[in-house]
Amino acid sequence: MPINRRDLMSGAAVAAAASAMPVSFVTNTAEAAEMGKPAGIFSYKLGDMECMALNDGVANFPLPDKFVKNASLDDVKAALERALMDPSTMSIPFTAMVVKTGGKTVLLDTGNGPAAGGTRGKLFSNLEAAGIDRNSIDIVAISHFHPDHIGGLLDEAGEKSFPNAELVVPGVELSFWLDDGNLSKASDAMKPRFELARKNVGAYTDATRPVGDGADVTPGIVAQAAHGHTPGHTVFRLSSGDKQMMILSDTTNHPALFVRHPNWHVQFDMDAEMAAKTRVRLLDQVSADDMLVAGYHFPFPATGHIVKDGDGYQLALAAWQPQL
Repeated sequence: MPINRRDLMSGAAVAAAASAMPVSFVTNTAEAAEMGKPAGIFSYKLGDMECMALNDGVANFPLPDKFVKNASLDDVKAALERALMDPSTMSIPFTAMVVKTGGKTVLLDTGNGPAAGGTRGKLFSNLEAAGIDRNSIDIVAISHFHPDHIGGLLDEAGEKSFPNAELVVPGVELSFWLDDGNLSKASDAMKPRFELARKNVGAYTDATRPVGDGADVTPGIVAQAAHGHTPGHTVFRLSSGDKQMMILSDTTNHPALFVRHPNWHVQFDMDAEMAAKTRVRLLDQVSADDMLVAGYHFPFPATGHIVKDGDGYQLALAAWQPQL
């Protein structure tokens, strides 16, 4: 997805945020290219933490009439045009995170999984290109149970992708998707999501740890309730020394639409009103605190700052350049 140079980078506050990132960014795209591997890797430090954004690909599809449920199609197209994007097409990237801290290697969300194919399901290749053995991952933390976040829990053979990992999941999310009553009431379109959650999360039953709001995933990574997108949707706050970062998960989908217009309702939100309130609250928080953020569906490298702008916000992406 192209960066919105006119809207995102026009204001002085946005430019200042983009040029004053409080971390050191280094990519290993050059090394990946030499290995003939995908280059969707972006490494940086947050205090003593080692962070790595790993792209899982992108979904491209024609813009649905009701992609935004409470805005006209013309308004949505106009917002995309203001962001210098094709108003007839949606491009939604997927980016997981690896964080190394306190001797632990933590993966935040697992992507679409190898079965997705096509332009999705690239996480395993990018983990390999980054030199990360899936057997070495100690904790897999899941923000919510939508397929593009839990698809990678199983490999091509239907086995655990991360056999040595503890699976940390939101307790509310676990209760919702594993409830037989909720499955019986689900629409035909939703039933496959329940079945996928039961299959993929269920494979880790003996290694699953449910957590609630404010619980430690591991020291320095705290789960924070951000409900609405799904019943138990969760974000993660990273802290190391005086450095902090918010992993926004799916708080906002396409940033040109839902960062700029936080009260718009994306079709994927299960409780759109609650999701919008959560979105405004979190975007207010990270912009007021000038906190580094990562968004699962932000354009790669999916890392930057949120800046308040009138009734909405703007995203200032970190500059992504290959290591020379």
